[in-house]
Amino acid sequence: MSISSEHKPLGKQVTGSLHTLSPIVELNVGGEMYTTMLSTLKKHPGSKLAEMFTGQPKLRTDSEGRFFIDRPGTYFKYILEYLRSNQVPTQCIQDVYKEALFYNIEPLIKQLEDSPQIFGELVARRQFLARVPNYSENIELMIRIARAEAVAARQSSVIVCVVRTEEDAARCQDALNSLDMDKKSVVKFGPWKAVPSIFDLLECIQMDVEAKGYKISFQPHVAEKGFRFKSHDYFYKFLFTWW
Repeated sequence: MSISSEHKPLGKQVTGSLHTLSPIVELNVGGEMYTTMLSTLKKHPGSKLAEMFTGQPKLRTDSEGRFFIDRPGTYFKYILEYLRSNQVPTQCIQDVYKEALFYNIEPLIKQLEDSPQIFGELVARRQFLARVPNYSENIELMIRIARAEAVAARQSSVIVCVVRTEEDAARCQDALNSLDMDKKSVVKFGPWKAVPSIFDLLECIQMDVEAKGYKISFQPHVAEKGFRFKSHDYFYKFLFTWW
């Protein structure tokens, strides 16, 4: 049984009750076409996806009468497969997790959070970074400094001071006072109380800046001869490559 012709016009909002619809539903999810049972979409009553197809819907249809959901269609197949067979995806985990959160499918969310990829990110890495003061703000500060220095250049650099303990923070300040540079342009990370090392934090910084679309690398910052501290104990240079 096909979807009623009253749903055919482009962009028309559906106003009738979904109880009158065919049990077979056609979907257009971000340009990807799917056909499934209405009962499959409503499998988890508390989910946002079930709410889309319950009572008086607030959905629009495309020119062919398919219900349109403005989300990435590529990953919806994994959502649909879980609803059909309780099969938890083993690929594209991070992206499927975002979609599971959007559709608020709690059983899938919980199972994905137990996967190594999501568990490692949420429980291990993110919990560590939450203990590094102003981590997110410092990432944005690094990007602003790098962009400001990118005029007519292939690369721009940002000096980062990384300190793990309060004692290191004091030594770093002494070292910073001896450095021949604009101290306002040095971004400081730490101290923190957690197991991960300075190198772990440096890799987290690189990972999160790259996630924003930038090409970046880092290396120890070696000061000029005669510098009375080992600058590479605290200071690192992050290179942004623009072209």
